[in-house]
Amino acid sequence: MRLTESDRDSALSVSLDSTAEAGPSFPPGPSNGYNGAATKSNGFSLPYTNGSSKAAAHEEADGHQSERRASSVARVSLPGRTLYDDSYVDREEFVRLVIQSLRDVGYMESAATLEAESGYIMETPEVAEFRRCILDASWDSAEAALARLGVTEGEGLWEAKFLIAKQKYLEYLEAGKTTAALHVLRNELAPLNPELDHLHALSSLMMCSDPVDLRHQVGWDGANGTSRRRLLMDLQRYIPSSVMIPQRRFATLLEQARAYQQSRCLYHNVPLRNQSYSLYADHLCDRNAFPRVTTAVLSVHEDEVWNLEWSHNGKYLATASRDRTAIIWRVEFDKDPRYRVYSPEFTLRDHEYHVGCVSWSLDDSILLTASESRITLWNARTGLRVRSLDQHTEVVTALAWLPDGSGFISGGLDRKIILWDADGKMRDSWGRTPIRVTDLMVTPDFTRLVAVGMYDTMHAPPEAAAVAAAGGTGAGAAAGAGGAGAGAGIPRVAETRIIIYDLATKQPELSIRLEGELTSVKVSQDSQYALINRASENGPPAEIHLLDLSTGRVVRKYSGHSQSKHVIRSCFGGVDENFVLSGSEDGKVYIWHRDSGVLLEELSGHGEGSVNSVAWNPVNERMFASCSDDKTVRIWEAPPADALAASASASGVDVRDGSEEQHELENGKGKGKGRWDAPGPSGSTSASGSGSGSMSVAALASGAGSSAVGGSSSDAESGYGLGSTTALF
Repeated sequence: MRLTESDRDSALSVSLDSTAEAGPSFPPGPSNGYNGAATKSNGFSLPYTNGSSKAAAHEEADGHQSERRASSVARVSLPGRTLYDDSYVDREEFVRLVIQSLRDVGYMESAATLEAESGYIMETPEVAEFRRCILDASWDSAEAALARLGVTEGEGLWEAKFLIAKQKYLEYLEAGKTTAALHVLRNELAPLNPELDHLHALSSLMMCSDPVDLRHQVGWDGANGTSRRRLLMDLQRYIPSSVMIPQRRFATLLEQARAYQQSRCLYHNVPLRNQSYSLYADHLCDRNAFPRVTTAVLSVHEDEVWNLEWSHNGKYLATASRDRTAIIWRVEFDKDPRYRVYSPEFTLRDHEYHVGCVSWSLDDSILLTASESRITLWNARTGLRVRSLDQHTEVVTALAWLPDGSGFISGGLDRKIILWDADGKMRDSWGRTPIRVTDLMVTPDFTRLVAVGMYDTMHAPPEAAAVAAAGGTGAGAAAGAGGAGAGAGIPRVAETRIIIYDLATKQPELSIRLEGELTSVKVSQDSQYALINRASENGPPAEIHLLDLSTGRVVRKYSGHSQSKHVIRSCFGGVDENFVLSGSEDGKVYIWHRDSGVLLEELSGHGEGSVNSVAWNPVNERMFASCSDDKTVRIWEAPPADALAASASASGVDVRDGSEEQHELENGKGKGKGRWDAPGPSGSTSASGSGSGSMSVAALASGAGSSAVGGSSSDAESGYGLGSTTALF
């Protein structure tokens, strides 16, 4: 749009969230060496209310001075229509956006000068008049102005008129003008034929006792709030953007550029508030700032460590082991890795069998553990046992707290899913589920429960159940009870399922069949996706699936790790859950970029055996932990550059990539695990394979291990604390 003499006044009009103060459009804080001084609220430059008094005051104070200055500026005529000779950006569009941005941050005279010099105006007088009509509640004039702005007959005009009439109706009700409000309802809103339920909801507002009740029911801040300006933003989408530029358009484009650069940054792991973002250079995270080296080894457990979970405050780590104990570790994550203290705060010993699950309450005051079919509640601040629960009849494979902390849910191989109060009282049950549950989680939005497990296609004969009850054939017999035991002569279950339940009704929404054993499920913080580990034995390769919970479709697959016989758990990690990480049967930790599926890291360090579980610290985005069959827990971080160099120099190894000796150990560890259902020396099925007691998929399915934990005859004599912690920096 070219600037004419008749447009001179409109050149001084301000956009929706403009202000006469110079400064940033964002909350105060350091930016390019300057500090913003203006107070911002709800995306507007100043917390002003509805009406046009602000614009009028600005025009009166600054209008004539700006006009005189603009009139003294010579207009510049440039050839062509694009910004540069080799550019596709339209010059007029660019300049108009710059003018809008200058006004948004308060540089009003600069904006007027640019309009005069370029010959372009940000908006026409008709747009300024429409804005004034909305802000001054001149509703009839506002409807007439819509047509002049290019909003023609059709659905767009209908919706725009409805929004204006609704605002008018609400303001009449707020002012106590019931008769006028009723007139608008009957003669303006009803003829537009909105949905009947919507019309009934609007009419019911006439029963509100007072304006406060009205505003509360509608979620509306009234005529003296920001409702008219929000109405302007809603109406914006019906007006051609070339006529009325969308709000803060330049800022929107910059945000889109930032988001694109972030999506292309495979190692992106810095929060948005971080000062690493700059308009002067493209964003790119340094790989050396990514957590991929071990900064501490926690070695108190006397047998394989099967599971782990961070407390919500990130200061404690709970680990579950085959040695029949769970340990609560205190981790000073906010200190330099070289001086950080890692210590076992409590060792929870009262478990008759190995411990497979741990789960923290919302306030971190209670820790749940599962040992075979028993659930135990522990006071996490004293280490004392609170209560034990014995409602399950087979191995409890999953524990998950409700998002509001009011209780927790347990699932097991007995096909039971039970809802408990926070104090351990049974509240509800799903009854007999169609799957032997191997893991479950509740979505953070409190709407769904996602369970994975083995789907029964046939039941075991009575003699197989009798053998299992007698404690006879280990994994084979108990697996046979689930239809999967080779030792009992029952065909193995070839079908596993993901079942998504409606949490309120307990009814299944989706049931999805997948090949291979499903051993782990994690749900994203936005409750939209589930991460599912799929083991492979004589079938498709092991993969981790990213499942869209709304559609039931697998949207991404992650591969490269090894999983065929053991329970391996994965998780989301990093800022905005940008990463997927998992343990593996080859003793490594694998990390993928979530959106692209690119395998970023294969981290060596653990000794012989599987890395069974991983967990990213919920507070420190540059720290995660892993646990392994080698009886240790490792803390992974990105250490300071000087500490990394010093460690590498002292040990003579490349800390970033792992030593050659360790690499050879990983490749040649020779666990020699045959099929889980292959007969052992005595003709029965081995629950743990040959040569290692790592929790296997078959053992999990069978409940084996209760009769032979191994490696820990007496916790009282085990001598915990010997060589308990090794800090590498």
